[in-house]
Amino acid sequence: MPLSPSVERDPIHRRRYEFHGFRRKDGLWDIEGRMTDVKSYGFPNRYRGEIPAGEPIHDMWMRLTLDDQFVVQAIEAQTDAGPFSVCPAVTPNCERIVGITVGPGWRRAIRSRLGGVEGCTHLNEMLTTMATAAFQTIYPILAREKGEASDSSRPHLIDSCHAFASDGEVVREHWPEHYTGEPDQKAV
Repeated sequence: MPLSPSVERDPIHRRRYEFHGFRRKDGLWDIEGRMTDVKSYGFPNRYRGEIPAGEPIHDMWMRLTLDDQFVVQAIEAQTDAGPFSVCPAVTPNCERIVGITVGPGWRRAIRSRLGGVEGCTHLNEMLTTMATAAFQTIYPILAREKGEASDSSRPHLIDSCHAFASDGEVVREHWPEHYTGEPDQKAV
């Protein structure tokens, strides 16, 4: 369902993220992303000259390579367009997250290794968002292949969001042995 109608307005800015998940032939996983920012109007830029309406002020790419445990094996970042000539110079710093696990503490790890002048706000946002794309790519495949549904250990998804609350309907239905709601509501 779309949002409710708005007051009449003029478009000014559009940020677009696009992510794709891939299973590699060598057993690893690639999550590739692109982020663009465009304005609906042209404007002068000291580094690039006139930036016409619709041409990206930011155009950035990233590939995150992960193993089955969601540990970063490699990363590649590219800035095709930025507002300043120095913008592309920071992309090599992204390699500082190699060896970090995508999961709890991911945002903190990004901030500690790539925060402030050591990173780029836009690349860091992309890395943060890529984590959910990684889970959407990898988790269902591994769960199906390893038969996690029959595994008695507590699934990592439980309590990861509102839908997977341990006392909620989804957990009661899919993982009744891990359901923490009222006993009279447990699945029979």
